[in-house]
Amino acid sequence: MNNFSAVIKECEEGWIGWIEEVPGVNCQEATRDELVESLTITLKEAIELNRDDARLAVGVGFEELKIAI
Repeated sequence: MNNFSAVIKECEEGWIGWIEEVPGVNCQEATRDELVESLTITLKEAIELNRDDARLAVGVGFEELKIAI
């Protein structure tokens, strides 16, 4: 399981938040709980799209490595 950091804030329109480690993953929702759920879903989708794009770009015969930081 990977852990990511969300930066969230209450504002006039509800709640806004970003995932620090993944550019473009940001959401706005009416409640804090809805925001956390939306960020989770959006993060999963972004990671899967990035994974698909990388695999399409590399073609066949690639090696996949797990890298921990």
